[in-house]
Amino acid sequence: MTDVSAGTITIAPEELEGRVQGALRAAGASEASLLAATKAMMHASMLGVDSHGVRLVRHYCQMLGGGRINKNPELRVEHKGSGSTMLDGDDGLGHYASYRAMDIACERAKESGIAAVGVRRSSHFGAAGAYALEAAYAGMIGFATTNTDSMVPLFGGAKRFHGTNPLAFAAPLPGHKPWLLDMATSSIPMNRVLLHRSLDKELPPGVAADESGGTVTDPHSAEMVLPLGGDEYGYKGAGLAGLATLLSAVLTGTTLDADFIPMVGADDISTPRNMGHFVLAIDPDHFAGRAIFEMGMSRYIASLREAPTREGHEVMAPGDREWKRAEHRRQHGVPIDLDTGRFLDLV
Repeated sequence: MTDVSAGTITIAPEELEGRVQGALRAAGASEASLLAATKAMMHASMLGVDSHGVRLVRHYCQMLGGGRINKNPELRVEHKGSGSTMLDGDDGLGHYASYRAMDIACERAKESGIAAVGVRRSSHFGAAGAYALEAAYAGMIGFATTNTDSMVPLFGGAKRFHGTNPLAFAAPLPGHKPWLLDMATSSIPMNRVLLHRSLDKELPPGVAADESGGTVTDPHSAEMVLPLGGDEYGYKGAGLAGLATLLSAVLTGTTLDADFIPMVGADDISTPRNMGHFVLAIDPDHFAGRAIFEMGMSRYIASLREAPTREGHEVMAPGDREWKRAEHRRQHGVPIDLDTGRFLDLV
């Protein structure tokens, strides 16, 4: 179903997934890496994180064609300790390296209780929540983060410094979909600005700025996105962005935010960006124990949902909104922008 006025077309998830896989396959991506990338993009599109969903397939195909992304990466793993590992992504699709990193973290957390994996020589990995969720599905608490190219000023700053640098956490919840928190440390992701440009849709006030640091709502004049917290409390978002850089880049010896080749708009699409990521898994069996953890999660979420609300408001646990949206899209289809629809031969 095409809605030209909204600038979208709605596609059944199964068909959309097949088209995305086909586009990456045609671009030469290895089967293992394209399946990982498709899984991560579909995760984002199903949960309504459209800025990091299938709209990125065209970009990834362009980077595969230009040589920035290795079509057939060979992942290399180096265990540094019982709970610490480094994974070399061989400049392939970041989703492939990141899913493998979380798999390793979960495997080793079963032995050590906590395990972390740093990733080097990777590329853009999409929505961080996709990898945190892998830990939750394995019965563990998961954390995933990355740093990205500069597009967010410091608190009170007038020049790009940090990336949008997401932080994602997930935990298993007995009898329900996992608890899931996936947030940018900026007001919005820059990909949301790009999506609004595609849709020619105004941005909310107070989330983006022009080249001088002045706030704007026109996505076409937005050159930066502001730190989470706004003009008064943006130091919180800026500090959290620095935490993501510390774990993803400083700890792994990869590229700092200001040193990245821009993800989009750069003439050079052949030089790899050497992105770093960081994932962590925590096994509840090594702490108070599985039964106590599950009881605590159930009691916590039940009390959260029963908490008093203001008139006209609803209290939700992290992930509730996303799981509702995923169920709706599973039944009614996934809306994608027309530019992506054209690239996938759906328009």
